Amino acid sequence: MTRDKPFQRILKRIFDISGAAIGILVFSPILLWTAYKITREMGCPVFFNRMRAGKEGKPFKLYKFRTMTDAKDKNGELLPDAERLTPLGQKIRSSSIDELPQLINVLKGEMSLVGPRPLLLEYVPLYNKDQKRRLDVPQGITGWAQIHGRNAITWEEKFKNDIWYIDNWSFLLDMKIILMTIQKVLKHEGISAEGEATMPLFKGSDGYAAR
Repeated sequence: MTRDKPFQRILKRIFDISGAAIGILVFSPILLWTAYKITREMGCPVFFNRMRAGKEGKPFKLYKFRTMTDAKDKNGELLPDAERLTPLGQKIRSSSIDELPQLINVLKGEMSLVGPRPLLLEYVPLYNKDQKRRLDVPQGITGWAQIHGRNAITWEEKFKNDIWYIDNWSFLLDMKIILMTIQKVLKHEGISAEGEATMPLFKGSDGYAAR
């Protein structure tokens, strides 16, 4: 995100705060009902909290509704995502309701409504020079990569989309991404990678392997 757009950056933060506050208010019935259903069917905790890399790689706890059980194999290792993803979890994921708690992260200033998706902390050392640029901006609930395939595209394509967003960012582009995100959510597109329940683990620029 270029440094010659101070007014647009301020406008972006104002929009983030107002948008997140309104979103929490509007979606509060869905948030409460989802939390109740998760508690009834999967137990606590309601949120799947995992540390993610924010702007400049700063760690923060991302809020997301839990969609999987903690089922383990005989060796004490977590089972594959596909085996732990519950029918309720699948519905929550396909509707993108699992992402709504991240509005709290936006209010706290840890995320933006639009930006590269916050990824796992252990991925940061694996980024090459260009990929690391995605950490130059606030991470977002949705972004250019999300409306161009989300989890249905490769990691390399995701990073290229993230860099394009950073180089071409404007407040109007954010508005376009939000509108296109709504369309994608309604169509349930790009929820998972082919042959995966979610997305393969990133293993660096030389390739990646499934969970």
